[in-house]
Amino acid sequence: MNIVFVEPIGLDDSTKISFSNEMRDLGHVVCYFDQMPTNQEELLTRSIDAEILVVSNYNISKEVVEKLNRLKMIAVAFTGVDHIPLDYIKERGIIVCNAAGYSTHAVAELTIAMAIDLLRKITPFDKITREAKTRNGYLGAELRGKTFGILGYGAIGAEVASIAKAFGCNIIAWSRSDRKIEGIEFVKLENLLSAADIVSLHIPLNEATKELIGKRELELMKPDAILINTARGPIVNSDALKDALVKGIIAGAAIDVYEHEPPIETNHSLFDAPNTLLLPHIGFATREAIAERSDIVLSNIRNWMKGNLTNTL
Repeated sequence: MNIVFVEPIGLDDSTKISFSNEMRDLGHVVCYFDQMPTNQEELLTRSIDAEILVVSNYNISKEVVEKLNRLKMIAVAFTGVDHIPLDYIKERGIIVCNAAGYSTHAVAELTIAMAIDLLRKITPFDKITREAKTRNGYLGAELRGKTFGILGYGAIGAEVASIAKAFGCNIIAWSRSDRKIEGIEFVKLENLLSAADIVSLHIPLNEATKELIGKRELELMKPDAILINTARGPIVNSDALKDALVKGIIAGAAIDVYEHEPPIETNHSLFDAPNTLLLPHIGFATREAIAERSDIVLSNIRNWMKGNLTNTL
């Protein structure tokens, strides 16, 4: 069986060698690519003989999958799968497994760090310090006592709530499902937006959540509130967000995800928006998370070969 890692997923050399030897002893061949494909044509060339395809977060078109006649399994080294044509893949009877939960702690910690950065103005204060200036009377704000609004109360949302509680925040949450969790107040979306000092997004991207946060929703927020997006870029209308920041409708935004994977264009709506912290999609990027992701992906492959499916979608 041909196993193709079509892009790097963070495996170290010793793990690559060990897994290759393990699979070779079972009669399989493993191929690793250490750079992301530059386009769909290159992706197809790499994948054409794959029976098991390992991907991270590179977009895979339906047109590519249509040509992969030998494909039996896709191992996604990511939690979200909005970058692959999942419905079509499942119609083909191809098994899809993801790396659910590998980045829960990493993303949650970054969310809190981004909130503190905006509230305490850490990034702009770093800049003025390097310019040999002082804070010039500017004051930050504390996380303690703030109302932390969480959109999407899955594993990451729950972890964010746990950390925010430890900082002394009041937690309110919104979920598309009817949930009841002790100690968490679930409210309507409009009520969360109008009450929260910090609005943090932790929902998947789908047709129902695309541009969930637009002009109307931003105008519901407090003028001193901040927005944090570590979920998926298209959940927020970037043009509307920039307009809200320029007009002072909200106080700031911290963004780790965009309409496509970074690098973002210099003419992107948020590139020069005021009071923003822009990061190149690093929510998952910790040594610990990448190691756990590798373990999950390889385990998913081994388990599938044994007929014991794990993390299937």
